Amino acid sequence: MKEKTIIEVYSDGSCNPKFKIGGWAAIIFFQNKKMILKGIQFNTTHNRMELLGTIKALEYIKENSLKFNYIKIYSDSQYLVRLLERKEKLKKSDFLKKSGEPIQNNDLVKNIVTYIDSMHIEFVKVKAHQKKSDKKNFNREVDILSRNLIRTYIKENFS
Repeated sequence: MKEKTIIEVYSDGSCNPKFKIGGWAAIIFFQNKKMILKGIQFNTTHNRMELLGTIKALEYIKENSLKFNYIKIYSDSQYLVRLLERKEKLKKSDFLKKSGEPIQNNDLVKNIVTYIDSMHIEFVKVKAHQKKSDKKNFNREVDILSRNLIRTYIKENFS
């Protein structure tokens, strides 16, 4: 039996509401390699950063033509993880609220739904803000990466 190729992604995002500066991070595991992606965004929110971490990982996988059977995405964001079950309803409503206004973050949500439709993706909800332990925790690692990006930027530019 041929072994399935699974890409594992851990993603997280964070935001400083005072400065509206956000950080996102993703770790991709593919064929025993670990790739770290991270970045800063301005005039943003926490939910946008949660979504963007995952989008950046999926963009990387697509742009680098990584071959896989499916992608397993670990996130502490219920907002992100529930997109898979809400996908059809969102598409049916054309990503609009009942009032006719666009749903929050509709640009990023549409982007993720497009990836869900074109890739075999499984979301795994993990507990947020876990304490340090002896076991390696990659969700904790992306959480720390995203928060440290913001702290460093604020310290260097607003102190």
